[in-house]
Amino acid sequence: MAKQNCIFCQIIAGELKATILWEDDSAIAIRDLYPQAPTHLLIIPKEHYTDITECKDGLLIGNMLKQAASLASQEDLSNGFRLIINTGPQAGQTVAHLHIHLLGGRNMQWPPG
Repeated sequence: MAKQNCIFCQIIAGELKATILWEDDSAIAIRDLYPQAPTHLLIIPKEHYTDITECKDGLLIGNMLKQAASLASQEDLSNGFRLIINTGPQAGQTVAHLHIHLLGGRNMQWPPG
């Protein structure tokens, strides 16, 4: 169920513009408006889940991860990339809609926090 005040639900509904790189019946991938790396994409389920703890659909999560790997290849991130799912404000989640960050194009630091 879409949430009216959710920016990702508004993008999915076509109410807000975004650069959509991929879409199927269950998810979309867009470029992040505030990139934290040269390549910063978001893979977002079309159904609204506040975070990963609400989503019990393993096929959906698997599809999103598979698409993240495909997008990394399309974006020529052969030297490596990072996938991140933030859950809750203490982890840095700023949009309360489950999404996977795909970051690449630069050296990543460890630990990431």
